[in-house]
Amino acid sequence: MLRTLFSVGIMAMVGVFLLKFAFGLFGGFVVLMLWLLGIALKILIVGALIYFVIRIISPSTARRMTDSFSEPPAS
Repeated sequence: MLRTLFSVGIMAMVGVFLLKFAFGLFGGFVVLMLWLLGIALKILIVGALIYFVIRIISPSTARRMTDSFSEPPAS
């Protein structure tokens, strides 16, 4: 039982070391991806708000927009 406990502890320490190494090595890449994710979420929220306003003001325009995006591509 003590051997199992030490094995789990050693594996946890190795895992923490590997995570620290990976994020140290790819830290800039991870930060860049999170920054791009933040920009994408802001664009998504603004687009959803614009669509919601268009849907309230002009439902036919919103329906045409939805139809144009949901049509299958022309072959």
